[in-house]
Amino acid sequence: MTVFEATAVPGEPPPADSVSPRESSPDAPTSIARLNATIRDFVAQWGTVWVEGEITSWNQRAGNIFARLKDVSSDAHISIRVWSSVRARIPGDLAVGDHVIAAVKADYFVKGGDFSFIVSAMKHVGLGDQLERLEKLRAQLRQEGLFDSARKKPLPFLPRCIGLITGERSDAEKDVHRNAELRWPQVRFRTEHVAVQGDRSVADILAALQRLDADDEVDVIIIARGGGDPQTLLGFSDERLIRAVAAASTPVVSAIGHENDHPLLDDVADLRASTPTDAAKRVVPDVGEQRAIVAQLRARATTRLTQRISHDIAQLEQLRSRPVLRSPDPIIEQRAQEVWLLASRGRDTVTRRWDAAQRTTSELRASLRALSPAATLARGYAIVHHDGGRILTDAADAPTGTVLTVTVDRGSLHARSEGQIEEGG
Repeated sequence: MTVFEATAVPGEPPPADSVSPRESSPDAPTSIARLNATIRDFVAQWGTVWVEGEITSWNQRAGNIFARLKDVSSDAHISIRVWSSVRARIPGDLAVGDHVIAAVKADYFVKGGDFSFIVSAMKHVGLGDQLERLEKLRAQLRQEGLFDSARKKPLPFLPRCIGLITGERSDAEKDVHRNAELRWPQVRFRTEHVAVQGDRSVADILAALQRLDADDEVDVIIIARGGGDPQTLLGFSDERLIRAVAAASTPVVSAIGHENDHPLLDDVADLRASTPTDAAKRVVPDVGEQRAIVAQLRARATTRLTQRISHDIAQLEQLRSRPVLRSPDPIIEQRAQEVWLLASRGRDTVTRRWDAAQRTTSELRASLRALSPAATLARGYAIVHHDGGRILTDAADAPTGTVLTVTVDRGSLHARSEGQIEEGG
């Protein structure tokens, strides 16, 4: 059966004078009432289904509840209605942000053309199931190294500007501001107001984190909320938020204020504070404590410097009291006598070595003269050599007519050989 083949519901028939949607044409259009009634008849045949989702709105009017459910893994939504007759059968603590399962049946309101689902039963999703999923995600992220202490960034000693992500006009915001300003009155904040629960919370916090991380003046970011039950803190365990905090270049402090079943944000943050007040104390130094530390250090430096100066003065006095410094003249005179004696010995040594060297030189000169050919020539001898420079040692090497050079004591002369003289001739 198509939507245009549905039959009327007893007690509320479609207008009799209206053409059915199946038979409509440009010349014979159907009426809106007939169309809406046909749609209503069609969806009325759908059965009841169980769905799982998160409550994103919860408004009570005239004893009835008009709400919306969001899919747990996408942005799909449906509108739901809880009639007053059903309210007694569902938990009374249901609120925005709760993770629930509901029995719903499609309903189409003919007069307004609104499509919604009527709730016949609803209950919380078992918290144990949610915690089990969180533990699996925690194990996966830990295996990836997102919780390692080695990757956590140190906080600055005194941040120029603190980025604060929290609910508007919340107690967490007041606690952080009040305690930080008490510790350091000049502290500056850049506050981003976000939804801290419900379907908008993760998207709001991610956008605020991105803006603060891109601000060069923000030195540390605090994500704060004043505690809550595990159900309302599920947004702070969202995988998208956890990975964004791990990738941030600015140190992030988690101040959710929940000790038991702490969200995954506590594990990935660079610092986990137990409460927003604790976050302010951990991020901002106490000006009073710092002044006390400075005063203590100054006192220690003054004491140390005074001790050092007193010690040096005592050493100087001890040196001045020594005889060598009281009357240095005898030492100088003694040293002067030693210098004079050493100088005299040096002069005597140099003189003796000079005289010995002169004698040695004279002896060597006499020996050289005695061995010199010049001394032989002075006694009347001569040296005869050919024109080529070869010394003549054998008369047979100078036959008749040979030109010879004869060197005597004073000069040289040319001669011509007349032949060899026979012995005894």
